[in-house]
Amino acid sequence: MLSYILKRIGLLIPTLLGVITLVFFMISLSPGDPARVMLGERASAEQLEKLREDLGLDRPLHQQYFSYLSRIVRLDFGKSITTGRPVIEEIGQLFPATMELAFFAMLLASGLGIIIGVVSATKRNTPLDYASMIGALFGVSMPVFWLGLVLIMIFSVGLDLLPTGGRMNIRLYMETFTNFYIIDALIALFRKGDITYLGSALKHLILPAAALGTIPLAIIARTTRSSMLEVLKQDYIKTARAAGIPEGKIIFRYALKNALLPIITVIGIQFGLLLSGAILTETIFAWPGIGKWIYHSISARDYPAVQGGIIIISTVFVVINLLVDILYSVVNPRVRLS
Repeated sequence: MLSYILKRIGLLIPTLLGVITLVFFMISLSPGDPARVMLGERASAEQLEKLREDLGLDRPLHQQYFSYLSRIVRLDFGKSITTGRPVIEEIGQLFPATMELAFFAMLLASGLGIIIGVVSATKRNTPLDYASMIGALFGVSMPVFWLGLVLIMIFSVGLDLLPTGGRMNIRLYMETFTNFYIIDALIALFRKGDITYLGSALKHLILPAAALGTIPLAIIARTTRSSMLEVLKQDYIKTARAAGIPEGKIIFRYALKNALLPIITVIGIQFGLLLSGAILTETIFAWPGIGKWIYHSISARDYPAVQGGIIIISTVFVVINLLVDILYSVVNPRVRLS
């Protein structure tokens, strides 16, 4: 197991290097002048030239690239053009919000998706199966931005049950330790016995998590159904039924366990995609995460912020795939021996 994990970790280095290289050259070759953005349209040629020299933009592209690599190793992504703050500080402040949103969206999608897929497979060709697959088709087809607006119109504007955006009621002040509001709210609950913060954080999380998790939910449900149907055809399932083993035990202990590999694959991929899909969701729901921050950085041509944000998201995506590979070897030991 240890050698397998080390081998998979070793493959991360060229992957991350490729991502960093691609991001750097795509951003560097894109139209726009960071110096002009920082100084404004009325800046003189001398001022622009001086700032380009300070930022290293006057050097050849390959020198800028190797200088950027040396700074990346030290987790130095430069300073934001729009705010002047170090990019790594802004990422550290905003990324917990995105991870919290993505985690709860995937928790919702995985839980409901697996349940729907299992029920649909065991009730194949019944009205429940047809309804589940039609619902999954609608879930895959609905754009996140459209679904988010519909949820706001129904549950916020129409029924006035849930807030339209943000992470916490602006009238509340909560002492933060981790920037994960659910964790910080739980800390406040245990320390002060005050559930107000937790209730507000959960209410603000429901709509964006539901909007973000709809497409993964549909994909996981369809994958679970297909995988379960394949496993339920196997001879050992028929033997277990002939031996009189309870159907529930057959489904959840034998069939679902052996159907997990493709489900784990989809969950890992979808969780990584949630981080990129969070840009639209965070913008619609005014969620102060890294997705919304990247969106505004792109609009402002804040190249250091865009580069740092994309690299962090890509790194998390690659790490999630590593964890999926390791989980493979736990679920099915034959994987690490192949």
